[in-house]
Amino acid sequence: MKIMYRFCRFIVVLSFFGLLYGCATSPTADLPDKKRTDLELYLTATEANDLLKKDGKNILFVDVRTRGEVAKGAPALIDAHVPFVEKGENKKLALNENLVSAVEARLKEKGLTQEDRIILICRNGNRTAGATNQFAEAGYKTVYSVTDGTVGWKENNLPWTDEIDEEKYY
Repeated sequence: MKIMYRFCRFIVVLSFFGLLYGCATSPTADLPDKKRTDLELYLTATEANDLLKKDGKNILFVDVRTRGEVAKGAPALIDAHVPFVEKGENKKLALNENLVSAVEARLKEKGLTQEDRIILICRNGNRTAGATNQFAEAGYKTVYSVTDGTVGWKENNLPWTDEIDEEKYY
């Protein structure tokens, strides 16, 4: 009985340290607060590309950078360009109040629903965090943020295009 008690205690302690190690070494453990989202769904550019190649017809991939940024090129697999921020009346950047509704329209065009996966990308993952939180507030559950953004996309030599399809703008 004493041996069984010690063995169980050992297993519990070992499990506890395993859990701590797992949390400390998770891919998002060192993710800055400004890139964290309420949904906690993150992908690197490489992971996003792999997922899109595998199941792209069931995912909406949205670039949330500004029109000016997108005009310089974008990931080739993008379904839509819907900026997270845009110039307001006073020429300063302001949150795009139509972000969620514009993406909802793109979902419908692709035959998808609010329950389907959405992947958001910006330059470096900061704006996608804010955009993802807007979707979370609207009731979406499967919206992913690409944490290394188009910077990571280009660094990993993933499919890129300089020919932007105007039809993809919201």
